[in-house]
Amino acid sequence: MRVAIVVSRFNDFVTERLLEGARAALRDAGVADTDVEVLRVPGAFEIPIAAQRIAELGRVQAVICLGCLIRGGTPHFEYIASAAAHGITAAAAATGVPMAFGVLTTNSVEEAIERAGAGPENKGREAAAAALEMAALLTGLGDGPRA
Repeated sequence: MRVAIVVSRFNDFVTERLLEGARAALRDAGVADTDVEVLRVPGAFEIPIAAQRIAELGRVQAVICLGCLIRGGTPHFEYIASAAAHGITAAAAATGVPMAFGVLTTNSVEEAIERAGAGPENKGREAAAAALEMAALLTGLGDGPRA
């Protein structure tokens, strides 16, 4: 199985930990590192377009979307969180390739770091597991991702 991970560089002190968790989950599931393509984007807002494009190319059976938004004092947080969630959903629907939502939306840096810690509670790890499960489900239905 080939998998793409689209990861935001914004708040990389968190997203790099999410990426490590996702890679660990993929290795645990038997996905070789050579079958994982990592695409880095500036921020969470840019995740959906990269996820859709890699899915449209037909090279992967699943896309894991990783980012980190930390609430600030303006409504910007809500706009970006909504755009990322709706964009990833639309990209998955448009391509038929499962896309897991591993974009943290937290109230503080401490919450973000907690969700990106080592071990089974890492949200990158959880997103990778969800992506693999959905790819297997679609394949079992005879309408799996095309790559």
